[in-house]
Amino acid sequence: MDNSDENSVQFHGDEEIIELLVVGPSHYLVHHHHHYVDDFTVISCIPGIEGKETGWKLLDRPGTCMGLFFFCCHIDLCFPGSVFCVSLDPATNSLAVTGGEDDKAYVWRVSDGEVLFECTGHKDSVTSVLFSHDSSLVATGDMSGLIKVWRVETKQEVWSFEVGDLEWMEWHPCAPVLLAGMADGNVWMWKIPGGDCRTLQGPGCQSTSGKVLPDGKRAVVGYEDGNVRLWDLKQGNATHVIKGHDGHQGALTCLTCNKDGSLVLTGSVDGRAKLINTATGKVLGVFSVDGGKAKASQEDAEETNSVESVGFCNVLPLIAVAYLHGTLAIYDLSSQVLRHKCQHQAGIVKLQWEESSSVVSTCSLDGAVRLWDARSGTMVSEYRGHQAEILDFTLNREASMAVTASGDHQAKLFCLQRPDR
Repeated sequence: MDNSDENSVQFHGDEEIIELLVVGPSHYLVHHHHHYVDDFTVISCIPGIEGKETGWKLLDRPGTCMGLFFFCCHIDLCFPGSVFCVSLDPATNSLAVTGGEDDKAYVWRVSDGEVLFECTGHKDSVTSVLFSHDSSLVATGDMSGLIKVWRVETKQEVWSFEVGDLEWMEWHPCAPVLLAGMADGNVWMWKIPGGDCRTLQGPGCQSTSGKVLPDGKRAVVGYEDGNVRLWDLKQGNATHVIKGHDGHQGALTCLTCNKDGSLVLTGSVDGRAKLINTATGKVLGVFSVDGGKAKASQEDAEETNSVESVGFCNVLPLIAVAYLHGTLAIYDLSSQVLRHKCQHQAGIVKLQWEESSSVVSTCSLDGAVRLWDARSGTMVSEYRGHQAEILDFTLNREASMAVTASGDHQAKLFCLQRPDR
């Protein structure tokens, strides 16, 4: 069913002015821009001066609530480009890191936008940024394959390594170990900062996505040929290979696991999501938005209907599958029945479930963040403010804020409002 009941939706659109000034060194200064956002107080970004603190200043406006501020250090007047990626530190959610087309990453404080340090020395666009499990380290990776790791406390680079074309990065969930997938199909695994290395040999085609399971002993990796491999990290061998009829009929685009790591959900350009038992390697279900019941049949890959993001709900037996053509599909995990089809105005880039509720958030190519109630399939809120597509976003632990990265060379922080909070 298509749910578009706007009467129950909180829209945050074009009313109140927010003034954008630029944070960062003086060479970032540009003309003021104005954006109009409903129910938001005005927040100004204070220009930095060499050797001085930079940050965000809240301009008090009684009766309104903080809704949005801008982080603009990725602006380069000679080469204004996209902000590709964003991550919050998992320990406190008080720090963010963003990477962009300016070949830089910035670590900054969420509360006031102050830049703690700049991650320099990259040779190409920074497309992957991640904090380690304890937030003590931050990894930045660029398209050329140069990976750097920085210690947050000292703001210093502690390790770097150059590999082939980088496809993805992932920290181990409980150790200072970094994994990275390459275009040649290999997965590298390093102990940081010592640099001890192990390689998981791929099948000779691109490694498109990967995830370390919560037990820290296994990883799941997806490949361009549609196959999925479950790896024993200690032994360095694949325990299960999901291929052929069980595999996808096109390149994998995304994958994730449930909270205990017993199940993996994969998505592909073939328009299907697959549910896999990590203990046995058995495919438990195949989900396709072109039918109410999950199907096991395979069709030719259709990139226009590519699965872009997948996720498990922590509190209900539900999964979400987001498609490039703009559909968010909510499935019942037990019955594998399609419960809701939530339509977007443009392609979906990413979804994320709230940790302790049945609300799932999405970002899309029309520059909006939307919150959906998976029980009813209705949209709860919509947040706008970007002038281009949102390329990445993340929620904090309490789901009270979303940090976004966009093609308009800005990262933004949205303070999320819900009637039940």
